[in-house]
Amino acid sequence: MNSLDFSIIAQAWPYLWSGLLFSLSLTAAAFLVGMFLGTLFALVQHFELRILSPLVRSYVALMRSIPLILVLFWFFFLVPVVLGHLAGNGRPIPVGATYTAFITFGLFEAAYYSEVIRVGLRAVNKGQFEACQALALSTFDTYRHVVLPQVFRVASPIILSQTIILFQDTSLVYVLSLTDLLGAASKLAQLNGRLVEMYLAVAVVYLIISSAASQFVASLRKKYAIAGAHR
Repeated sequence: MNSLDFSIIAQAWPYLWSGLLFSLSLTAAAFLVGMFLGTLFALVQHFELRILSPLVRSYVALMRSIPLILVLFWFFFLVPVVLGHLAGNGRPIPVGATYTAFITFGLFEAAYYSEVIRVGLRAVNKGQFEACQALALSTFDTYRHVVLPQVFRVASPIILSQTIILFQDTSLVYVLSLTDLLGAASKLAQLNGRLVEMYLAVAVVYLIISSAASQFVASLRKKYAIAGAHR
């Protein structure tokens, strides 16, 4: 331990910070895309649309059954080939590592968020729907102003827990040679030979962010548990 030199962290922090910003940007983008698509997928299953519902169920089951790293490989290597065939020239059209990461993470997380929202929709009291009908609200207004806000509020602890996992999973983009927080530390460690210091620094950053988010999730669970007890 006496040979450890943690002063290297201060020197390397600007590069680590850029990697952290990439990880946070990827997390935020995947969260927004995943929540938007996940909500649509959940509504499709909730309304049991004849054609779309089986397709969505198959998509969700597929994404939840295979590792994210495999989806990254599929998108990075297979999508350019498909695009090339669709273009008619037969040559692969590169998508790029960055686009691959952002698109893949969003599509992958949509499957998980959709299940959370779908369960939340089933938990809404039927009296809410009857009250909306009595007020002559349309189906769109009912779900937009009454049902979905309740679902998002009650399911927010689970949604945030999944988002924490999403943030941790961003480290998988190393397979695409992208520089996230872990990737930045790995590259620096190879240059200066300070593997222990670099990886310890990254572990501390992940620990701080994930622990703070977990505490926030715990406070939300406690808040809604107390609110439910007073009803």
